[in-house]
Amino acid sequence: MRPFTLLIKPSGPDCNIACKYCFYSGKTDIFGKGRHRMNEKVLERLVSTYMELDFQVHCFAWQGGEPTLMGLDFYTKAVELQQQYGKEGRVVSNALQTNAILLDDEWCKFLHEYQFLVGISLDGPPEMHDHYRIDHAGRGTYDKVKAAIEKCRQHKVEFNILVLLNNRNVSHPDALFDFFEEMGIKYLQFITCVEKDPQTNELTDYSISPQQYGDFLCRLFDRWLEYGPRKLSIRLFDSIMSYYINGRHTDCTFGERCNDYVVVEHNGDVFCCDFFVEAKWKLGNVLETPLGELFNHERKREFSQRKRAVSNTCFVCRHLPICRGGCPKDRTIHGGESKSLNYFCPAYKQFFDHALAELMRISASV
Repeated sequence: MRPFTLLIKPSGPDCNIACKYCFYSGKTDIFGKGRHRMNEKVLERLVSTYMELDFQVHCFAWQGGEPTLMGLDFYTKAVELQQQYGKEGRVVSNALQTNAILLDDEWCKFLHEYQFLVGISLDGPPEMHDHYRIDHAGRGTYDKVKAAIEKCRQHKVEFNILVLLNNRNVSHPDALFDFFEEMGIKYLQFITCVEKDPQTNELTDYSISPQQYGDFLCRLFDRWLEYGPRKLSIRLFDSIMSYYINGRHTDCTFGERCNDYVVVEHNGDVFCCDFFVEAKWKLGNVLETPLGELFNHERKREFSQRKRAVSNTCFVCRHLPICRGGCPKDRTIHGGESKSLNYFCPAYKQFFDHALAELMRISASV
């Protein structure tokens, strides 16, 4: 069996802040309103049936909603179970994607001791971050995130920054680059915000356009190249270089198939992808079926293969081998199927024409 990661949503769509652009908050329509929390029975079952698989590395990625709402005792128990069910010589990797609001000294000591990789969501300086990333009282969260980053540094917690590109920050690549350089950030990930309003079926005002994204990537690349590629890791660029070095992307966006992970929700339900947490792509429940069987489910194989059903336009594009049609979620923006042309296709072409030759050169020198 090909190794895969668990993307775990222990608190479901619940969150302690109210980001205006959050796509996962709407999952209450599936799981119902009220408090969503993973119980110990589900936790032990997902750990035990995952750790029994013959993988050299077992990867647990804890996300949300906001995963720190589970409290530190939950993750202490998770680590205990990983140690209990782990086999000698195997490696366990834990990653936590968080808004960082709750990270204090106790949290950071734990994260450092057990070598969690922490992803912190930060959309840039206060005027960019605080526009959408607000608490339930409507107040900006930048100061709390900045304080949490300092706590992580004090306790030597390994962390990176995740930036959601939206209509407020996508037109300011230089300001973002300067901001994160001044902060001393060494690992950055940029993801795109493009969502439809469920009421009007039109793109939301916080979504970005392909032209904006293409311009952003090109300018970001120029700044990165000038700054020094070895001094700053940017996930998209790293993924392309990985492709040139060993033939495989590290970012599933450009993967040949969608088979890197499965999503485990708070109640044990397992889905193909967190962008497709819907009845059609539910694989089952971990309390009823071991994770290995769920990953090999016929529906999962169908979902994985859909990635290969690209638009006819892609077959005559010289960038198909490296792009693979992009994320299926972005192929369905205008109501199309997975084989529709990707919404960000013009952006990718613009960026590839601008940067691939240099990325190939850098890859060859590694």
